[in-house]
Amino acid sequence: MTSVRKPVASAIVALMLLANVALAQSPAKIVFSTDWLAEAEHGGFYQAVAEGIYRKYGLDVDVRMGGPQVNGLQLLAAGRLDVAMADALQVTSAIDQNVPIVAIAATFQKNPTVIIAHPGVRSLEDLKGKPIAIGAASNTTFWPWLREKYGFTDDQKRPYGFSVQPFLADPQLSQQGFVTSEPFSIEKAGVRPVVFLLADYGYPPYSEVLAVTRDTLAKKREVIERFVRASAEGWKRYLEDPAAGNALIKKANPQMSDALIAYGVAKMREYRIVTGGDAQRLGLLTMTDARWKATDDFLHSARLAKPGVDYARAYTLDIVKAVRVVP
Repeated sequence: MTSVRKPVASAIVALMLLANVALAQSPAKIVFSTDWLAEAEHGGFYQAVAEGIYRKYGLDVDVRMGGPQVNGLQLLAAGRLDVAMADALQVTSAIDQNVPIVAIAATFQKNPTVIIAHPGVRSLEDLKGKPIAIGAASNTTFWPWLREKYGFTDDQKRPYGFSVQPFLADPQLSQQGFVTSEPFSIEKAGVRPVVFLLADYGYPPYSEVLAVTRDTLAKKREVIERFVRASAEGWKRYLEDPAAGNALIKKANPQMSDALIAYGVAKMREYRIVTGGDAQRLGLLTMTDARWKATDDFLHSARLAKPGVDYARAYTLDIVKAVRVVP
C-alpha cells in the first residue's frame, strides 16, 4: 500500500509546486485611472501597454480613462483603483481633508497650464488690467498665483466656457488653456497666439502626479515601484516613437484626431513637459522636496491651504528614488 501511495503523493506535490510557480509568475494586476479621456498627455502609459513594458515587469495594467464625470481620487480612496492620476493641488487638498493618499511620482515636470494671448502681447505683465477668460476651478489654482506675482485683479476675469470662440472673436481677450491643446484649435482658426507657459515663470505645482492610498503603498510597495519604473520606460519610448501608444489612445478615444495627438507630442517635446527640470538629472517621473515645498509656500501665501497641515504628508520620494530612467 505504501509503495502505491508514494508515486501518487509525489505527483500531488509536483502539481502543487507547478501551481505555485505558475502563481508566482502570474502578473500583478494594477488598475490605473488617468485624469481625462485618452490623449497624448497620457501617451507613455499607453506605450507601456502597447510595447509590453508592463508585462516585462510582471504587471497586468488596466489603464482606464478619466473624464468630466470621473473623480479619480474619490475612486482611489474607495479602493476601486490602485493608482490614480491627479494634479498636485488636488492631492494637497485631499491631505487637508485627512484623506489617506500619497503622491508617488509626477508625470509632468512642468505644469502645462498656459495663458494664451493675441499676437503683439510681449509679456505676462502686459496683460495686467486686460480681460482674461478663466474657469471657476482656476480660482483655487493658478489665478491666485497670477494675482500675487503679477498684480492681476479679479475684475479682469471673464467666464471661460472651454471654447476658443470668444478668444477668436475678441482681440483684447486672453484665456487659459493647456500648452498641448487649446493653442492647436486657435492655430487651426488662423491665429498664431502668444503662449505663456506658467511653469516657466515659476508656477510650482506638479501636474499629472500618480497617487495611491497609504494602505496600497504599504501592502504593494514592490509592485508599485515596478509600475512606476515601467511607466517611466513607457514615457521614454513614447517620446522617441509614439506610434504604438497613439494607436491605443485612438482605440480608447476615437474622437482624438491624429493632428491633435501629433501636436500634443510636439509641444511636450518642445517645452520639455515630461523630460525637463529635475528629470534630466534624477529620471523621468521624479519629484523633489523643493518643488513640493514651493507648492506649499504658494498655497499658504494664497490662503488655499489649512494652517498647521504638514505638506510632507502629500508625497513620498521613496519610489522615484528607486527608479532612475533618464530621458
